[in-house]
Amino acid sequence: MAMAFKMATTGMWVTDECKKSYMEMKWKKVHRFIVFKIDEGSKLVTVDKVGGPGQGYDDLAASLPKDDCRYAVFDFDFVTVDNCRKSKIFFIAWAPTASRIRAKILYATSKDGLRRVLDGISYEVQATDPTEMGIELIRDTAK
Repeated sequence: MAMAFKMATTGMWVTDECKKSYMEMKWKKVHRFIVFKIDEGSKLVTVDKVGGPGQGYDDLAASLPKDDCRYAVFDFDFVTVDNCRKSKIFFIAWAPTASRIRAKILYATSKDGLRRVLDGISYEVQATDPTEMGIELIRDTAK
């Protein structure tokens, strides 16, 4: 089976699995979140973990490593003050303090390439520890 890739700006390649999983989350609502990682050896951005529709933001936060960088997208459902159901997709650039400098640079320089492939992201959050990406921040941003 042939795999197609989209080139990120740093020479990283985004796999079709990333885009397919994202589209399933965005349109079919089969995922609540997706965590992406960069495989430094193969230069591929791949899907690391997927959260089912019954999982929440705490599950996403718990799935991010304490000592390595990741990207994540989270489909946040909420009700507006006008009582309308809405959904906003958040892109999270996770670069914890304990991660290697090389990984932080790699993820920072590859982010825009992945963002271009994932169409329809409403907001971006950059976090180095869990307090910088709490659910309150997501809730307040989405309003």
